[in-house]
Amino acid sequence: MSYLETACNAARLAGEMILSQVSTGIIAEKKSSNFDVVTEIDKRSEQMIRDFILEAHPEHFLLGEEESFAAEKPLSQVLQDAQDVPFLWIVDPIDGTANFIHGIPGFTISIALACNGEIILGVVYDPCRDELFWAEKGKGSFCNDKKISISEAEKAVDCMIATGFVSTSAFREVNIASMDSIGKEFRSIRVLGSAALHLAYVACGRLGAFWQYGLSVWDIAAGVLLVKEAGGTVTNTKGNVYSLSDQNIIASNSKVHSTVLNCL
Repeated sequence: MSYLETACNAARLAGEMILSQVSTGIIAEKKSSNFDVVTEIDKRSEQMIRDFILEAHPEHFLLGEEESFAAEKPLSQVLQDAQDVPFLWIVDPIDGTANFIHGIPGFTISIALACNGEIILGVVYDPCRDELFWAEKGKGSFCNDKKISISEAEKAVDCMIATGFVSTSAFREVNIASMDSIGKEFRSIRVLGSAALHLAYVACGRLGAFWQYGLSVWDIAAGVLLVKEAGGTVTNTKGNVYSLSDQNIIASNSKVHSTVLNCL
């Protein structure tokens, strides 16, 4: 089984299970704050994905959101160590847990594969719409079987832009503060509840850009490759090339990237 087949099959398998649990009386537990929640389905999804991937590729390593949250080792150290790991799978078992809990579409499964710190494969699956976004380094981006590309809009006023709100209060505040200047430049702002979905939508041209502060690597690793392979640009909010340790990012169709940077 190829790495791409592994990622796609794992995402669909988890997505089918997650979709079957919507509106079934899910109990949410708080993690780091009142805004940061997890369900038993998050944990079950991560274990399902882990088992599937490591059965196919037992010599590989996996970094999952829920396991990482429970681990004692700091994420920064894990990411530093990842620079020397030949194959590291980076998994968000449900990106958009709040949407899932409330029965709102817009939750995804995000799976990326990094080789010595470089993302070489990314899959984002939206089970509600049965849209599987995927990309391999140097081979383009796709939604299901159709090749996708970024928006051709030249001006910010012709673009939709999206953002989101993480659980940390300081990051939420800076994100809210930046909306005023962004809102004056772009057609409209959307908050769909999943960073992975936002990035997939930039890749396929539905959004012209996306920015957010305070994200984790599992939220965005797969989506970053989708955007790049679709012809877009991804940097941190200072304009530097994105790295796995960056928490604050901008992704765009390239043409409006400078406008977002100037607004932040």
